Amino acid sequence: MTDQTSPMKKPALSLLQIINMSFGFFGIQIGFALQNGNVSRIFQTLGADINTLPLLWVAAPVTGLIMQPIIGYFSDKTWGPLGRRRPYFLAGAILTTLALFIMPNSPALWVAAGTLWIMDASLNITMEPFRAFVGDMLPSRQRPLGFSMQTIFIGSGAVMASLAPYIFNALGVSNTAEPGHVPPNVHLSFYVGGIALFCAVLWTILSTKEYSPEQLEAFGTDEDNIFDAEGGADRTARPPAGFFRTWGALIALAGAAFSWAVWHYDGDKQFFVLGGGLVFLGVLFLINSLFVRGDSEVRNFLSDVLGDLTTMPSVMKRLAVVQFFSWVSLFIMWIYTTPAVALRAWDTADTTSAAFQSAGDWVGVMFAVQNGIAAIYAFIIAAIARKVGTRRLHAFNLLMGALGFVGYLVFGSKMSLLLPMVGLGMAWGSILALPYAILADALPARKMGIYMGIFNFFIVLPQILVGGTMSPILRTLEGSLAPAVGGAPLLAMLFGAASLALAAFAMSFVKTHHAD
Repeated sequence: MTDQTSPMKKPALSLLQIINMSFGFFGIQIGFALQNGNVSRIFQTLGADINTLPLLWVAAPVTGLIMQPIIGYFSDKTWGPLGRRRPYFLAGAILTTLALFIMPNSPALWVAAGTLWIMDASLNITMEPFRAFVGDMLPSRQRPLGFSMQTIFIGSGAVMASLAPYIFNALGVSNTAEPGHVPPNVHLSFYVGGIALFCAVLWTILSTKEYSPEQLEAFGTDEDNIFDAEGGADRTARPPAGFFRTWGALIALAGAAFSWAVWHYDGDKQFFVLGGGLVFLGVLFLINSLFVRGDSEVRNFLSDVLGDLTTMPSVMKRLAVVQFFSWVSLFIMWIYTTPAVALRAWDTADTTSAAFQSAGDWVGVMFAVQNGIAAIYAFIIAAIARKVGTRRLHAFNLLMGALGFVGYLVFGSKMSLLLPMVGLGMAWGSILALPYAILADALPARKMGIYMGIFNFFIVLPQILVGGTMSPILRTLEGSLAPAVGGAPLLAMLFGAASLALAAFAMSFVKTHHAD
């Protein structure tokens, strides 16, 4: 006799349904690719020194750190005419499109820097729920395919956006302008990209229906989800008030002491980003200690985020280390690729020269190759993972990315610099798919959004670290190691290689759902 009270199984979706629900990422990545490939160029065109680039770029991780847990938390609790996640898709798409129209028209550096804050916050409003969307809509066995499909659209969108300045220049749109002005081909790329982003996200909103909270509850626990099997955060007692009070005081004091040392010894001011971040985290822990009262704990956004942060599933903790080192490398790549390529293939550091602008266009081609490789690789990565194991495959891909970083120092012509992008494309495609497929199986369905937001802490925190420390480190080594490798931007690429190698090593400690 059948047990009528057993939960229903979440149905598998068709390939077309998975394509529709993932298509919005095509537009999201157009926005990110235009940002990643052109913002350093815009900043330098408007007068930014290379040593200030990491600090200007810190807007991206800071907005991610703030926005992603907020959006994840509230999207878990949202239900309205557009559903659970789709209202955030729409709001983020509208704001991002406006920011893309504004960015190339920035009359001054401070305007461009402020627009980057708005643009990245808006992209995060749209992107974060898309990660949780896969966990909501797909059963465990289809999640690798879902995240791979996102990667295909991420790669495709990034290819188009990365190539746009180069293509428009080839079609006769100038890639040079008066000093202090952004070239016309970059203007046009941002305008077309903004329209494409909005249309792609709108397609997913209109073509995909979400499960209601009642339907998700009726599905119960996915039979392949290891969260209940291991005992997740909901089954783990949250730390007492004393934990948050003690650690909050220690973290805040450490940040204050570090900031004082930077001030007292006249250290680089960018180190204040790191010290200030520690103080802020410590203060949040102290505030949260006021809400913890044993079983009568007051539940609010702060207590939920910090409580879930301190009781993450073990798989998530180990993956967090992998993500941390992976994104140190990626942020280095986005900041320093344009000056590195200009130095390596065009032998110039003059940001006002036509050669530098040509290097900027070529960086778009390089990123297009990287993202094209990632998109193609995504077609087969799930099948390879089933054969060799997710853990081994991701570690291998990260090592290929490390070799790609080394390739910046090995190859010196613009055509040969496309070769490192093969390894970096494999790493990028893997970073976008495999960690999320592993993680989704370790999370409770009703808190998929908040945990995906917390997981992104370990994407944005390394970027803040790079933004606050990379430039001072390179300046310190400017007279010693930097000349040996051809300049500070190329030395930064070696740091990227080392960090991806550490990420590959950390992957050996991750226990995946399916045996490797």
